[in-house]
Amino acid sequence: MSVRTRFAPSPTGFLHIGGARTALYNWLYARHHGGVFVLRVEDTDAARHNEEGLAKILDGLAWLGLQWDEGPGAGGDCGPYYQSQRREIYDRYLEKLREADHVYEDDGAIRFRVPDREITVHDRVCGDVTVNLHQQGSKRWDAEQKREVAANPDLVIRRPDGSYIFHFVNVVDDIEMRISHVIRGEDHLSNTPKHLALFEALGAEAPIYAHIPLNLNQDGSKMSKRDQGALIHEYVEDGFLPEAVNNYMALLGWSSKDDQEIFTGAELVERFDIDGINRANSKFDYEKCLWVNAEHLKRLAPDVLAKAAAPFFEKAGLDPGDPRLGAALGLVRERAQRLSEMPGLVKPAFVEEIDYDPDAVAKVAGREGIGEVLQALAEGLRRVDDWCEDQIKSAIHDAADTLGQKMGAFMLPCRVATMGSTSGPDLVPMMVMMGKDRVVKRVDEFAQRVAS
Repeated sequence: MSVRTRFAPSPTGFLHIGGARTALYNWLYARHHGGVFVLRVEDTDAARHNEEGLAKILDGLAWLGLQWDEGPGAGGDCGPYYQSQRREIYDRYLEKLREADHVYEDDGAIRFRVPDREITVHDRVCGDVTVNLHQQGSKRWDAEQKREVAANPDLVIRRPDGSYIFHFVNVVDDIEMRISHVIRGEDHLSNTPKHLALFEALGAEAPIYAHIPLNLNQDGSKMSKRDQGALIHEYVEDGFLPEAVNNYMALLGWSSKDDQEIFTGAELVERFDIDGINRANSKFDYEKCLWVNAEHLKRLAPDVLAKAAAPFFEKAGLDPGDPRLGAALGLVRERAQRLSEMPGLVKPAFVEEIDYDPDAVAKVAGREGIGEVLQALAEGLRRVDDWCEDQIKSAIHDAADTLGQKMGAFMLPCRVATMGSTSGPDLVPMMVMMGKDRVVKRVDEFAQRVAS
């Protein structure tokens, strides 16, 4: 079987991590089997259509690297790929159902006669699910009785206004686009018997279904767009790597059956298959996502890291073309979890004036004899001829010796004086990047600050 998967978002909002994970699984499955990944836009609901939302979805998929083989902008022989442009196709399939007496008119709407027998969904993840749609029926709210009552079990496929219902166009599109596998959220599992009935009525073979577990918050609640980590465009803005986001999304419901958690894109394509999808719902963990991103940052080649970090340096008002950038990134790649954090960690080496953390200043200023420490430190650093790591360390050690102290007692005052905080990248390499004049000037000025 030639594998053809699809992702079919509705352009009613931004790309949510749940939708992005669905797209990823379909893309990975198609790539793993040398198949085709189709993108189609389910935009039949004109009232909820959102052009900005559609742009965000397409941009988000492109950023993640989930390039579609057929769909908007890519072409293909199964188009158009916007449902709003496929009305003639749906009309043609409706006529097929009419000719076979599978539909009838009901107060202006068109209903599909659901079969009065059991329908079994053979799902690759959830197992077999069997229902009788006719016996199961449906419910409607009775305003007079103020309760739900039994309603016509037959499925509306076209509204009185002439617009088509999701279930019908979804099936028609899967037939026309020759979709072989439908990988989608478990919340669609209850719709699948209806779809199977439509496939049979249209004389078409149904695709293989795999309903994947839902993404939930840590407390078990459903993720909303307001939850941290819910929207893909925020990952772009916050400095995540697309490979890392894909890596983490893949782990939300799938495992490689071993202890490996960090995957390259190529490894995911090689390892991913439906059999590895878990049955239980996944719980989104933002801290785990940060950790995965940090691991990917550590593995980036220096030139690739510099290119990825450049926009964030520019946004922070720093020159991404500064020749010291490579060395600076080398110092923070083990500490930063996101690209957006990197400029702030190395900024003291790139600017004339720094902002001091009040808590850090208070921690140092309260030390007994801090004035002598800073004076000895400044004098020792001023005497360094060859401004390199070894000579700087030697100068700090000698300055500590003059006061009968250990070198470690000088390091925190030196860090706060030159960096403005108690934490950050390795201090001495940062001092090399700052340059002797800037370092000595900061130590002198900081001594005056704590003395006043």
